[in-house]
Amino acid sequence: MRLLRSTDLALRLLMRLAVAGESTPTTREVAGDMDVPYTHAAKVVAELQHLGLVDARRGRGGGLTLTVKGRTASVGALVRTFEGEGDVVDCEGAAPCPLHTGCRLRGALRRAQEAFFAALDPVTVADIVRDPTGPLLLGISRRPQDA
Repeated sequence: MRLLRSTDLALRLLMRLAVAGESTPTTREVAGDMDVPYTHAAKVVAELQHLGLVDARRGRGGGLTLTVKGRTASVGALVRTFEGEGDVVDCEGAAPCPLHTGCRLRGALRRAQEAFFAALDPVTVADIVRDPTGPLLLGISRRPQDA
């Protein structure tokens, strides 16, 4: 299973903010640090803000901060939210699979997908930035003019 770009970015953005300390990077700065288009980062930030995981303030002195809810958020729940709980394969799409009425693969894939999510459920954002990850994130997020 491969995560959507938005799911990957949401996780990395939360990790980045979890180690930000007192700094409040802007969406544009985070997009630059992560080498992703600003518009994509802005959409992800908006969804994270809607979920109550990130506070975003505009203007002078503004920026992004991780909320308490964001720090304790379940990675499994976050991945479910961004990925959706649809099937891994589309058996009934534009060209339905001729086996869809009696196939055992679809159920097996659904159970595997749920096992994937369940393995991530107890993991929090705070867990995934513990050493050695946190210090590595700080090193990556420094722009050349900050060093």
